[in-house]
Amino acid sequence: MAEPRTTVSSPPAVVAVPARIGLWTTFGTLLRWTLAQSGPMLPFVIAVQALLAAGVIIGFGFLIPDIDSASAQFLSTGAPTVLLMVVGLVIVPMGVAQARTSGTFTYLRAQPVPRPLLLLADLTVWLLVAVPSVAVAVVVAQLRYGFGYAFDWPLLAAASALTMLTAASVGYAIAVVLPPMLTQIATQILVFFVMLFSPVTFQAAQLPQWFQTVHDWLPFRPAADLLRAGLLADSYTASGRDLVVLLTWCVLGLAISLRAVVRRA
Repeated sequence: MAEPRTTVSSPPAVVAVPARIGLWTTFGTLLRWTLAQSGPMLPFVIAVQALLAAGVIIGFGFLIPDIDSASAQFLSTGAPTVLLMVVGLVIVPMGVAQARTSGTFTYLRAQPVPRPLLLLADLTVWLLVAVPSVAVAVVVAQLRYGFGYAFDWPLLAAASALTMLTAASVGYAIAVVLPPMLTQIATQILVFFVMLFSPVTFQAAQLPQWFQTVHDWLPFRPAADLLRAGLLADSYTASGRDLVVLLTWCVLGLAISLRAVVRRA
């Protein structure tokens, strides 16, 4: 009688799992990729910054007859805020809307990387690109009016970064919430509102009282006041309320953008 065969099961094959890529390595890769994608736009952004600085500082100056030193200083120190807002509220959402239309936005979100890093990489690139616009405005104003600055460097650096981060996060939120066509319309409305109807390059007292109250809760005047205090520390002081308003808008923009990047298919 034959003995029953004993079947010995072989051990399961060991699947080699690649080591997890570190967050810094992933972020660095995304940052390089974003820079490569934004590369063709960088000369355009630099040209826009220079032209806007000249247009705001020199062009708006022509609208003020016999402009005095105080008005020239107020106009010139408001120009950096205009430049940062234009980049954050116009160029950033235009880039995001184009990425959504071309499919790049969806492709990146399909990659096995933490989605918040996609937002962080985008915001970092635009922060690096836009913050030098403060220097552009300072140089143009110096050449045009020749007045001296009193820099508060820590405040200037922090206010510039926070203003750009706020504008970029709000612009990003607009681009991921609205359809691309509506995004373009909304950004065009915003840029005219900032340049012509916000007390950034002119005194808030020139507006009706109710409109001044509205601007107390919008990010434009607080951002301008913080940057102005960093550029003319001997004449203007920073307000804690301005910082709170700007931070609130920054957190709101980041929250909306992050939710859209993480949850939307």
